[in-house]
Amino acid sequence: MTEIRLQKAIANSGVTSRRKAEVLITEGRVSVNDEIVTELGTKVTRSDKIEVDGVLITKEDKVYILYYKPAGEISAVEDNRGRSTVTDLFTELGKRVYPVGRLDYDTSGILILTNDGEFTQYMTHPKYEVTKTYRVKVDGILKRHEQKQMESGIMLEDGKTAPSEVNVIRDKKNKNMILEVTLHEGRNRQVRRMFEHFGLKVLKLTRVNYDFLNLEGLGEGEYRYLKPHEIKKLVANAKA
Repeated sequence: MTEIRLQKAIANSGVTSRRKAEVLITEGRVSVNDEIVTELGTKVTRSDKIEVDGVLITKEDKVYILYYKPAGEISAVEDNRGRSTVTDLFTELGKRVYPVGRLDYDTSGILILTNDGEFTQYMTHPKYEVTKTYRVKVDGILKRHEQKQMESGIMLEDGKTAPSEVNVIRDKKNKNMILEVTLHEGRNRQVRRMFEHFGLKVLKLTRVNYDFLNLEGLGEGEYRYLKPHEIKKLVANAKA
């Protein structure tokens, strides 16, 4: 019978990513056949009984969903303040999925949800540099030289940003501006903070592309399942 590493088995179950599974193991929160295991090199088979925090993990069919997240939803499985989350709809449908990365509460757009921890690792680990494009409406004008600065990287409180691509969609003189910004980082509130760096307030923010994926055919709050060739292409692009 094929053996795989314990952290991979946990990730394959959709409980969490492989990296987070390693943390759970070292913290003594994982048991195999009723014995606590803390060694990362431990290997298991399909017949082994694996529990995380006392809950038995099960092998689930992989699910990959492209969701048009509306503003006003939390990118989490639950919220201690009782706000709507991006998984509420899918919980009602009987699907246990988790958001891949996050979008801020006030941000709308593409969000992938899945129960495949290994896929999530490819999409979110900084070394894979998956690109995301945001359409941004700002109260004011990002001047040409400021666009150049943003493209080469600007210094924020948590360090210099990686180079990004900036395209102007609409420029209404001195009133407001609509731009598209493409980047591969995923820092907290990064796009908003990049514009705040130049004294500009973001009025609306939507993630319109995730790698080659877009929102075509979807309205806010709607979703579709990713096709097998799309999943393969996302992983291949991340590895490239």
